[in-house]
Amino acid sequence: QCITRALAHNFELEIQRYGPQIAKDSIDIARSGYQPVVTATTSVAESHEANPVFDSSSRSSRVGVTQQLYTGTTLDISSQLNRSRINPTLSALNPAYNADLTIAVRQQLLKGFGRSVNEAGVNRARLGLDRANLDYKSQALDVIRSTENAYHDVVFTREQLKVRNFTLTLAERFHEEAKTRKQTGVATDLDVLTAEVGVANARRGVLLAEQAVKDSEQNLLALISQFELEAPLGTMRFAEVDLATPVFASSYNLAKQNQPDYLSLQFAVEQAKLDVKVAKDGARPSLSVGGAVGLSGQRSNSGAAFGDALDRDNHSWQLDLSLSYPWGQVGDKARNRQAQAALNQQEIRLRQLEQNIELQVRSAIRAVETNLESVKISHQASLLSERQYTLENERSKAGRSTAYRVLQAQNDLETARVAELQSNVSLQNAFSTLRRIEGSSLERYSVTLP
Repeated sequence: QCITRALAHNFELEIQRYGPQIAKDSIDIARSGYQPVVTATTSVAESHEANPVFDSSSRSSRVGVTQQLYTGTTLDISSQLNRSRINPTLSALNPAYNADLTIAVRQQLLKGFGRSVNEAGVNRARLGLDRANLDYKSQALDVIRSTENAYHDVVFTREQLKVRNFTLTLAERFHEEAKTRKQTGVATDLDVLTAEVGVANARRGVLLAEQAVKDSEQNLLALISQFELEAPLGTMRFAEVDLATPVFASSYNLAKQNQPDYLSLQFAVEQAKLDVKVAKDGARPSLSVGGAVGLSGQRSNSGAAFGDALDRDNHSWQLDLSLSYPWGQVGDKARNRQAQAALNQQEIRLRQLEQNIELQVRSAIRAVETNLESVKISHQASLLSERQYTLENERSKAGRSTAYRVLQAQNDLETARVAELQSNVSLQNAFSTLRRIEGSSLERYSVTLP
């Protein structure tokens, strides 16, 4: 329940949730350069001369569509209509309508040629979306681990409070027994005073334990809710753990397959490879070939002018070749070197992270192994301290021990029980850390991220 609430209400995860949305829009931004562009222009002009009298007016409208293709091809289709009128009349057509239709094509032959280069920006943005999703998954795994640890801390502080309350009960009982023994002459004033100090120390321990409970509960609530720091928390307990020792090979393979940081860095390497490809392309000369075909017509009205153009009696065409080569290409070559160096950096970081994952897995497994043994040992120590306290208390009742020794045994029992609780917390947290490294926490709680 805490994990579910944390994934729904955690502040850090809510902030990170916007990352994939931003990255997804970056894909559309990268595609925008290859979307059709519609243009439309219109203009009106007039002129007047007084001597001799001469008036002219013109109107011009043009519409067109330009399309950039991933192959490095640019298509341009446009149409224009001009209307001109002069006074006095100097031609048979007044007003005269001139219409034209033009189709132009330009193809890059070196720089900017081919789909792989022109699609690099879109592919890079797609990899960015993959990385953003992995970053979100990484944050979710961090939230799960933090929630698990905070949950374990609440269980620990609550159980610690029980131990401290039990110690206070023992101290109060021993104090009453000391006063009774004093009345019968078995105990001294020092024994009673020592027992009173034991009660006071036990009460202080309870107060500190109550504070720890409140702090741990609010820390957990801050992870799983927003502004609900006084909300009640129900019964909580340690989860059952698999006492079998984890296997390094399986944990390491899980980590390499599932750990978001590792997968994200792999995508970063692919992005760097795209950057190298674009940089290499940028260092090539710009060579392009272009061609255009146009139809035109002239009549006394616009419809007839377009009809005349479509008869193809008046037509034109054009071919051209364009070459551009920056002298020395200092900037282009530097960008190419930078892109290659950035790729080398990312590849080294990937190898470094792979080694770090191996170290983390080994360390996490050792922590699990150590804490499994620690739980056994601390449980035995707790049983021994309980027996020692019982024995010392019985000896005190028989007059063969002092109040100081009983209180010392009582403190040893409390310390042993708290240590047993702490070893259980450490074991639970060690498993949480291992699952975070493996990236298996989501599967453990059957969580499917959007």
